[in-house]
Amino acid sequence: MQGWIAAFVIIAALAIVLQAIVMFGLYLQFKKSSEQMTRIVRDLDSRVNPILLRINRILDDSEDRISSIVSDAAEVTRIARGQAQKVDRVFTDAVDRLRVQVVRADTILTGALEVIEDTGTRVRRTMQGPVMQVSAVLKGIKVGLDFIRGQQRPRSSEASAVDDELFI
Repeated sequence: MQGWIAAFVIIAALAIVLQAIVMFGLYLQFKKSSEQMTRIVRDLDSRVNPILLRINRILDDSEDRISSIVSDAAEVTRIARGQAQKVDRVFTDAVDRLRVQVVRADTILTGALEVIEDTGTRVRRTMQGPVMQVSAVLKGIKVGLDFIRGQQRPRSSEASAVDDELFI
């Protein structure tokens, strides 16, 4: 049993030494990687810092311009809105006035047409009576002349009805 314990102690010692060598190798590799990362970071820093400084200067210079552009855009929007409202009011007023004028023109035309129609009716009544009387007188004269000449023809019932209407 003593042999087994000595073997385990030797195996354990070898394992510890092997672990120490692996740990030392890891330490050296980590140190090498750390130095490379430091070099890369310094190189990146030396390249990026000037770019960042330029960007920062550009932004500082542009800040006033950008705020001016934004305020100008807001002013243009406000003015455009006001002008659109004025145009809307003008068009609304024009449409209302046009509507009133159309109603007025319709009223005038309707009144004129009624007067023309009434005048036509009166003229027809005024002219129709005397024209019918003159026509009846002329027809009577014709019949009288025909009778005197002896050319009286027998009349149909329709012709006598028309003649009767004309003399009434």
